[in-house]
Amino acid sequence: MNVELVSPEQVLWSGEATQVVTRTLDGDIAFLEGHAPFLGALAVGVVQIWPAGSSEPIRAAVHGGFIEVSSNTVSVLSDIAELSADIDVERARAAVAGATAILEIDEHDAVAAVALQRAEIRLVAAGENAEAH
Repeated sequence: MNVELVSPEQVLWSGEATQVVTRTLDGDIAFLEGHAPFLGALAVGVVQIWPAGSSEPIRAAVHGGFIEVSSNTVSVLSDIAELSADIDVERARAAVAGATAILEIDEHDAVAAVALQRAEIRLVAAGENAEAH
């Protein structure tokens, strides 16, 4: 099946793949060749794409958007997306520490909670924090 991972700035990955796994607002979902048409809203999470001929997935942190499956094509359209190789792990760790410090002072700080979630997803996508999310 053809897969495209697209952010507003660029096409992050495009090619043939055997499987795509992602998290929608309704939960985790996997797509294989021949999947029925589907349209869903992406949650903050990790998209995994298994390129044809590879046993290792390409991983990307996504922060919202949509996924569409139609005519054996999977289109991942994310508001913000980062391939695992492009994630600055030290910056993500610093963001976790900063957001955690703010939440220790004010556990209801919504901006810090979102920043923490996004930073943790970046670390998961980069393979640095597998137990989170």
